[in-house]
Amino acid sequence: MLCEECGNQEASFHYTEIVNGVTTGLHLCEECAKKRGFILSSTFSLADLLGGLLEPEHLPSLKPDLRCKNCGFTYSNFKETGFLGCSQCYSFFHKPLEPLLKKIHGSSKHIGKFPKKKREEKKEKVSDIQLLREKLKEAIAKEEFEEAARLRDKIKETEKD
Repeated sequence: MLCEECGNQEASFHYTEIVNGVTTGLHLCEECAKKRGFILSSTFSLADLLGGLLEPEHLPSLKPDLRCKNCGFTYSNFKETGFLGCSQCYSFFHKPLEPLLKKIHGSSKHIGKFPKKKREEKKEKVSDIQLLREKLKEAIAKEEFEEAARLRDKIKETEKD
């Protein structure tokens, strides 16, 4: 499909607008899309995105020459590229990365993903374990130590699964 603006080049930019239920579309080449302001001519990197997520008060005040003991990567390198040098960098730069990770992921700890069925099974096991722990506390309070030992073992077994 040719550009609807110039009619010379192949359209690589497709703009769709829906106003009051009426859909209009525009197919432009990259040059015409830039002229109309749809594409910014400046580059935008991952580092720019990451840097924009932190407010100035959250930016760490690190010495610029502070380096990862494993690979020599600096926090300045991370701010420029958006990448870390090695797996040890996560531990080494933990404090300055924590607010950024919380803002991006909602947590600074990786929990992982489970298929929906497994997630539901895990929720059930977690609630089972919580119930068993409550019963364990009650058994200890009542000084029923044999029952407490049985509950402790059942908790360990359930946590293993």
